[in-house]
Amino acid sequence: MRVDEGPTSGSNRRVNALATDLYQLTMAAGYFHRGMQDRIATCEMFVRRLPQSRRYMVAAGIERVASYLEKLSFTEDDIRFLSELPALRDAMTPAFADYLRALRFTGEMFALPEGTLAFENEPFLRIRAPIIEAQLVETWLLSAVNHATMVASKAARVVRAAGTAAVVEFGSRRTHPDAAVDAAYAAYIAGFSGTSNVEAGRRFGIPVLGTAAHMWTMAHPSEEEAFRSYVEVFPSAAILLIDTYDTPRGAERAAKIARDKLKGVRIDSGDLDAMSREVRTILDENGCKATKIVVSGDLNEHSIAALRRAGSPIDTFGVGTEVVTSLDAPALGGVYKIVLLEHAGETRPIAKFSAGKATFPGPHQVLRVTDASGRMLRDIITIADEDPPDLRSGESARPLLERFLEGGRRTRQVEPLDVVRSRVAAGLASLNPILHDLASASHDVSGEAPNSAGRYVVQPSKRLLALVDAVRATVVGADT
Repeated sequence: MRVDEGPTSGSNRRVNALATDLYQLTMAAGYFHRGMQDRIATCEMFVRRLPQSRRYMVAAGIERVASYLEKLSFTEDDIRFLSELPALRDAMTPAFADYLRALRFTGEMFALPEGTLAFENEPFLRIRAPIIEAQLVETWLLSAVNHATMVASKAARVVRAAGTAAVVEFGSRRTHPDAAVDAAYAAYIAGFSGTSNVEAGRRFGIPVLGTAAHMWTMAHPSEEEAFRSYVEVFPSAAILLIDTYDTPRGAERAAKIARDKLKGVRIDSGDLDAMSREVRTILDENGCKATKIVVSGDLNEHSIAALRRAGSPIDTFGVGTEVVTSLDAPALGGVYKIVLLEHAGETRPIAKFSAGKATFPGPHQVLRVTDASGRMLRDIITIADEDPPDLRSGESARPLLERFLEGGRRTRQVEPLDVVRSRVAAGLASLNPILHDLASASHDVSGEAPNSAGRYVVQPSKRLLALVDAVRATVVGADT
């Protein structure tokens, strides 16, 4: 991964400031014309509740946000286009155009390090900046974090189901071309061994893996000739797709033609348990005991877990659609809300009290409580400057959110991918085993005993709960 850009969808070029929702720009114009641009807003991105099929999230996309904020700017073409939009035409005065022309992100960002396990209502990141800057970045950062976290969280489940077998990401054709690159990155940090996406390999240094499709076999007069030709071109990396016509015969032909050059065979159809067993026998009988068996075909964590329980002799799983689309939970409901407003020396904690959509006021920190062995016990959401709470004997707590940007510039360098992968693996290893159950689970902020209902407990601190009550009383008083 190139350190100067991090996991982004481009190189060093300017980011696209117009990749946002219109209302971010109408609100920005409104703040400007109402003279509010010097007010400082603190906003946090979090997920209110996990999908029913998730017990944890793997935070991803954080580095993309940091890179975006550093490079944010508007071009003359951007400003010209905005001036022609009917919804903005009245607001695009010369003064506001000049403001956008000079705009750069000057605020600060605290966030979970890439690959940190996260749970409901916990801030993934916190932005503190002049209100227009804090407003304009909402759509882009939600898109980046929601998508990458969705894929990484699904991928972690697949890796867990695969056990000691390898998993390769094969999903580029099932999503948007740009999303495919980010999906490959998210799957890799969650523990996948590699990807079929070449651009992801170039951009991030992820191992790129692949074979040939059925078209290669069908483009030759016979399967024998297709295999022979492929081995001639790729003598040191021969992995042959053997199920175009008849899988057992394909396995026998591959073994006899490639022999010790046969690194692997791939099966993409049929009863994968039965076929992998029969193919393993054929390969062994033909002197190809070191040849690996790769299977693919609409696999997910449940089908992979079933194959592993059955003892199928499969070495590598290729997973595509189910991971890049997170098919069982295809949208992560991350939101971005203002929690504090500062102006003229005064600070005002802000919260939303809508039914089912209430938020916590004030800037926050997350403390992760672990036991002496490092096992995760619970998380506590605190006010950012709050002293650590009293813990039980043998427990310790550490703050999760770290500073990424100050004054619009990085204070924390992009980490190598192996560091991020290790963070994910360590987090998953420290979970209570019940949280690795692939069955659905309910999640909420609760005071129950840790993991008592197959969920990880997230508790607001007493000081935070007192602030919630105080802000609610103020708002209700203002309304009555």
